[in-house]
Amino acid sequence: MHRRPTSYVLRAVLAGWAMLAITACGYHFAASGSNLPSGAETIYVARFTNRTRSTGINDVFMRYLKDEIALHHRLRLVDSPSDADLQLNGEILAITPIPSSFNSVLEPTIYNQSITVSAQLKDLRTNKLIWSTSSMGNLQHDPVVAQAVVPTLPTFVQGNLRGSDVAKMQDMQVATTQGALGQDTMMQNVAKNLYASMAEGF
Repeated sequence: MHRRPTSYVLRAVLAGWAMLAITACGYHFAASGSNLPSGAETIYVARFTNRTRSTGINDVFMRYLKDEIALHHRLRLVDSPSDADLQLNGEILAITPIPSSFNSVLEPTIYNQSITVSAQLKDLRTNKLIWSTSSMGNLQHDPVVAQAVVPTLPTFVQGNLRGSDVAKMQDMQVATTQGALGQDTMMQNVAKNLYASMAEGF
């Protein structure tokens, strides 16, 4: 196995942290919805286009996004644009795993998994675009070997496994379970930040 150039890995890690810093802001301010038109009560969320090779990732993300919108009770979800005041469209642009930590024989032990989406909010009553983002994302660190799992991290605690369970797993099982957990957390965070940005206009 060939080691990836140190500069490549460093750039990937720094880019991931920058993405986190940018997209982590704002969720706490999402409840008021000051950017949303005062008379708007309903929203239609169109199926996001999937530009990645991960089949069905857009449908999974849609569930998290709709749950987030419903959670705030500011807008009511409807099933047709004809019944909506607002329409949200978007795309899943990329979902990318990049190795970020290696063992003594240069095998990856942790991957940085990132997701990037774009979205646009349109006022159907005026036919005007009132908000958009070209790149919103989130980054998660996914261990692929048991030795790299930290059972006290919030992401791990959200799952159904214990540290003792992971210790008994083969590497492939660890990679599968932790990758899925990281992906779910990633999409939840993007859904939260997307709603916050859409509702507050930043």
